[in-house]
Amino acid sequence: MMFNGIKKDFPIFDREVNGKRLVYLDSASTSQKPRSVIDAEKAFYERMNANVHRGIHALSQEATAAYEGVREKVRAFIGAREAGEIVFTRGTTESINLVASTWGEQNISEGDEIVVSALEHHSNLVPWQQLCKRKKALLKVIPLLKNGLLNIDALGGLLGPRTKLVALTQMSNAIGTIVPIKKVVQIVRDAGGAAVGAGGGSARIKVLVDGAQSVAHAGFDLSEMPVDFLAFSSHKMLGPTGVGVLYVKREILETMPPYQFGGEMVKEVSQTDAKWNDLPWRFEAGTPNIAGVVGLGAALDYLHKLGFDAILKHDRELAGCAREKLSQFPGLVMYGPEDGGRAELMAGGIVSFNVPGVHPHDVGSILDNEGVAVRTGHHCAQPLMERLGCDATVRVSFYVYNDISDVDAAALALQKVYDIFNV
Repeated sequence: MMFNGIKKDFPIFDREVNGKRLVYLDSASTSQKPRSVIDAEKAFYERMNANVHRGIHALSQEATAAYEGVREKVRAFIGAREAGEIVFTRGTTESINLVASTWGEQNISEGDEIVVSALEHHSNLVPWQQLCKRKKALLKVIPLLKNGLLNIDALGGLLGPRTKLVALTQMSNAIGTIVPIKKVVQIVRDAGGAAVGAGGGSARIKVLVDGAQSVAHAGFDLSEMPVDFLAFSSHKMLGPTGVGVLYVKREILETMPPYQFGGEMVKEVSQTDAKWNDLPWRFEAGTPNIAGVVGLGAALDYLHKLGFDAILKHDRELAGCAREKLSQFPGLVMYGPEDGGRAELMAGGIVSFNVPGVHPHDVGSILDNEGVAVRTGHHCAQPLMERLGCDATVRVSFYVYNDISDVDAAALALQKVYDIFNV
């Protein structure tokens, strides 16, 4: 594996779990943090802890410069036109809810349509589901093919004169399927909806991407995928928890009302009225997670040194090794993209499976006894589980600090499941 040896950068791997070395295979839920990220957050509190934007003293000025410096890093990372298009939130979930509660409330009317997919995490389904209920709009779903891929060819037929939004994940958190967002944008554009280029003007149909899983492993380039909204989280890309990013095209962001009210998001307040702050601060009411944002900046620096092409290749290779190992277990069922030996080309570093006759939670408990951390359950994707014909799965997910020894350890632990339950 190309990242052999970098486990030493992650302090958590110095510990044991149940007397065994920690094998962490739950990065799709949250990633571990390198020392550089931990140190960046620690240094903020030790050296410049102060509120941002509000003080003329040295600490406040330094904190503001650090905080806004990361906004610029994020802008460059995704190729946005300006830092004012980048809003910091608490996570992908809040980013999507912000769009639904502002742009959605303003622009969705009775009879309008929103398109999602059968792959969606609840965070990119429930906000639109509830908005459609409030507005008496229609929620349409792009179906899943039998091979675990999304039926993107069906998207064109779902778009009509009342379609206002296409909101899709770029990578399924449950089964790893990668959605071709570039093709999605082209289909929407052909339907008369999408603007051309990251700097394109207003369009009839907006495109929102849930990048919670994908951005951490493949980055995102707005010049290649000129979407209107992009949401992702710091904690899935080696950064601190409690920090999210929302990108919105300026011409759209300018029309959106504030999401919350209070300090920082106002420019002028009287006893009876208020004027909103400039972009993007009108969407960042109250004191933000400053130290967390600083940590996100350190995480971006770390990931850039590795390179996102190498990261995605690394994760896919490990997932491919895992599929090969799992296929040797009798009766084991794997979920996700299937197309001969090309599954790794259509999926990220996620493999979901079930052991016949054994509940996923029992599998997870036995693996945990062996120091192997996996996720079990419906992965906040219950409609997808229903389509797969199961209530839950065991999910292994890989990231930069994993290597082939982790795959081998998981396989050995899984053998214990088979031995204990006589599968």
